[in-house]
Amino acid sequence: MELEVTLGDGGSMRALAYPALVGEPEPGDLVLLNASALLMGLGTGGYALVVALPDRLPADPPDAVDTRDAGHLVKARYTPLQPILLGVDEDASPHRAALVDADDLAGMPVVTADLHSALPAILAGIRAEAPTARVAYLLTDGGALPAWFSRTLAGLRADLAGTVSVGQAFGGDLEATNLHSGLLAARHVLDAEVAIVAQGPGNLGTGTRWGFSGVAVGEAVNAIATLGGRPVGSLRISDADPRPRHRGLSHHSATAYGRVALVPADLVLPDGLEPGLAAEVAAAVAPLAIRHRIVTVSTEGLDAALRASPVPLSTMGRGLDADHAYFLAAAAAGRHAARLGMSS
Repeated sequence: MELEVTLGDGGSMRALAYPALVGEPEPGDLVLLNASALLMGLGTGGYALVVALPDRLPADPPDAVDTRDAGHLVKARYTPLQPILLGVDEDASPHRAALVDADDLAGMPVVTADLHSALPAILAGIRAEAPTARVAYLLTDGGALPAWFSRTLAGLRADLAGTVSVGQAFGGDLEATNLHSGLLAARHVLDAEVAIVAQGPGNLGTGTRWGFSGVAVGEAVNAIATLGGRPVGSLRISDADPRPRHRGLSHHSATAYGRVALVPADLVLPDGLEPGLAAEVAAAVAPLAIRHRIVTVSTEGLDAALRASPVPLSTMGRGLDADHAYFLAAAAAGRHAARLGMSS
């Protein structure tokens, strides 16, 4: 719920409340806010967050909390708002039988991306090639933990077979302990033909080579290959980012795929980039060919697919036309994954 909160000094502040955690605020309620990210001016932290309604606590859970009958996965662990959820492969889960011995993705292509903003563009590329493919999204915990925070994800529900929140992330259609069990749930419970792995909104970065939550896509490549899937890397490419380290091929893609990923993936380059940008990206990607397969994919029709996205496209405050290469690269990765899925 999005709120307008009147402060004690007479000012006001935008805030978000998650009713499943704190109850449902009503006009006149006193609310306790955490406003730290908002006051620091962090890009995705444009809201204060409701910690509690001190005068009106939420109702007790409908199920007993002293058994594991309703699940025992604790996420956002050992924080005051930790939810206890039913894991997709727990004893009490209706999907336990499908997953108890599951160990193989059967060649399912999985696209990895380091930013949440790539999700709708990847999906647009998949849909341009395979309009009816069943696509699952794996929400990892490098950014926003609650799936509920993502307006993009809310707008894509009809286009996804489901969302699996993994690790400390929560709020998806299915809950998984880690990426490995989440990938298996996508394949064997959601019957996905293609999957997308990306963190939630609001990545964490320090401006250094290693200090970025998105380098986890390299670990995702390892997990996908370990389980017999086909990893497809969506490269972070831009000629609009004002920061030199992210122009051309982002240094985060170079680190994640060049240093963290230990097994081969298909790294996708879109054709039709502006010649100067294309040359710069090709030079940056060349060292990655020692381990990975560099695949150039046609972008014919992808601009139209991106413009038809059911949700707005935005990365770091830039829309499709302002950072066209970024979204085109993500869509090309989706197209390549769809082709792999149709050929398997």
